[in-house]
Amino acid sequence: MTLQDLEIQNLTKTFDAFTAVDNVSFSVPAGSFFSILGPSGCGKTTIMRMVAGFIDPTSGDIRIKGRSVLDVPPNKRPVNMVFQHLALFPMMNIADNIGYGLRRKGIAQDEITRKVGEVLERIGLPGIGQRKVNELSGGQKQRVAIARCMVLEPDVLLLDEPLGALDLKLREHMKIELKSLQAEFDTTFVYITHDQSEALVMSDQIAVMNNGRFEQVGTGQDLYYRPETAFVAGFVGDSNRWRGKVTRAEGGQLQITTEAGLTMTGSDQGRGLSVGAAADIYVRPEAIRVGRSADELSQFENTMRGTVSSILFNGAASRLIVRAENGQEIEATLPQSGEFSGISRGDALHLGWSGEQANAFAASDDFTKVFE
Repeated sequence: MTLQDLEIQNLTKTFDAFTAVDNVSFSVPAGSFFSILGPSGCGKTTIMRMVAGFIDPTSGDIRIKGRSVLDVPPNKRPVNMVFQHLALFPMMNIADNIGYGLRRKGIAQDEITRKVGEVLERIGLPGIGQRKVNELSGGQKQRVAIARCMVLEPDVLLLDEPLGALDLKLREHMKIELKSLQAEFDTTFVYITHDQSEALVMSDQIAVMNNGRFEQVGTGQDLYYRPETAFVAGFVGDSNRWRGKVTRAEGGQLQITTEAGLTMTGSDQGRGLSVGAAADIYVRPEAIRVGRSADELSQFENTMRGTVSSILFNGAASRLIVRAENGQEIEATLPQSGEFSGISRGDALHLGWSGEQANAFAASDDFTKVFE
């Protein structure tokens, strides 16, 4: 049986008439990187603050290493927390910042000096103990904040959107750094974010949260390629999205006519949509193939002809916006080489995609909420 560092059982938190966390249960295996991903206000930070002990749950249990910590005050729980703004002390040097928690515990100075030196080595910043906080780069401050937590040897490290204040380039770099540090310390990380790329890059498991509940828990691949709800399909990754109606359902395949008049073949992956049902359909831009003629795409159940209305250049992830003859706009990944390297606005193209990659769900209000 896999050892669970953190177990959340039927956790609920209400504030007057508002339910911030609604009967959530999950477990985090020892030594893993677990992320809670969701939009602002979905309840993810409330979970984090309950685990840390800053607020009490209305009901449910929080167990660390198999023991309930509901009666344990925050300063006695075997967890530590990295905040978005890091909360380093500017009047202290780096060694004193990292050793602050050890001094509060009454550890002897010689032992503090040894532990601080060891943790600075492990985060790749040896010899900077006498420097001031304002002398460090953003990435170095991030590592020092983690070192200040890890020197206390917590069972679980909580990270509340710690990359949110960094610029884009540094944020991309720190994704790799955080994953490496988690592996180096072999400590369970529980990470809160609204940024899907952070969760997908770093996490062993991701919980997608919406309106106080978990929509789906799984690997990044599970969430991206096998979403279980319309919210997950729309929130994780980019998708073309349409609302329509099922006009045929046979042998696990659906025929769906969108509100804009586009007819396509899709699949509900066993969710049981029937003829006449309102449906939301999602197709990833990278699932759509581009051709100069219809014959090039004859293997696909879904094809259409259109005109390039816009090109969104972003290096390897560049996209085409193609306007179909019925006025429907579809986003497709732009091929980076060959005959499509010189593509321009106004070019006529054909698009094709598999019915298995048109993922259909029963129509839901989440269809619009994700994209507002």
